Amino acid sequence: MTRTPTDLLNTTGDLLSQVRTHGPLVQCLTNTVTTNLVANAVLAVGASPAMVDIPGEAGVLAQAAGAVLINLGTPSGEQREAMVEAARAASASGTPWVLDPVGVGLLPIRTALAQQLLELRPTVVRGNSSEIRTLAGSGSGARGVDAVDEVEAARDAAVEIARSSGAVVAVSGEVDLITDGATVVRVANGTELFTTITGAGCALGAVTAAFVAVGENPLLATIAACTAYEIAGELAAARVEGPGSFVVALLDTLSVIDADTVTSHGRVS
Repeated sequence: MTRTPTDLLNTTGDLLSQVRTHGPLVQCLTNTVTTNLVANAVLAVGASPAMVDIPGEAGVLAQAAGAVLINLGTPSGEQREAMVEAARAASASGTPWVLDPVGVGLLPIRTALAQQLLELRPTVVRGNSSEIRTLAGSGSGARGVDAVDEVEAARDAAVEIARSSGAVVAVSGEVDLITDGATVVRVANGTELFTTITGAGCALGAVTAAFVAVGENPLLATIAACTAYEIAGELAAARVEGPGSFVVALLDTLSVIDADTVTSHGRVS
């Protein structure tokens, strides 16, 4: 893929408009701590969330949804079963889906589940640097759900996962790194306030699912999702006093960000 930063920002604006025009249904199997923020972030960008995560229903909806998010934040026994069911149904029906391997490495149950889900060929894998390195077998995991590695330390692991699984891999951090195994793109927008709230990464995973639901190219859709979300966070942070007001401002900004805002504020390389 040969595209300039300007091309990528223009594509981000186009895909943002498509999300709002089509309002794709995003099925979210996510953790209980962040369900509200995840659902509201999906609504803010113009898509429709469906928090369907029980066996017997998860696979049914995965076949009909525009995209699926599978987030391993609080994987109960029933939810783990539903996640595998949804991933299999999504892969079989061609529904794009996003894997967020929260907390892999130190915690054995979710680590094994993440490896099982990775074999079901997600469209996108999104995580922090420690999670991505662990998933590739080159790291020992995060501190709980917090990364202990710099984003650039996960570059080779991200490329390896992308090449072996066929997924686009997005590594979140001070500068996001997105790759399909051949091209590596970096998004330098964002704010440290993302690290002061619960669910910032989970919400990004859901927003990414909304973008891949409408984008024909998963790499471009993932770049667009990260760019729009990080710009929204950066703009929201500039007008708040702390993490509580930041959550409100983030959702407000996600709901109004447009193509002009993207092209004037985006820092993509």
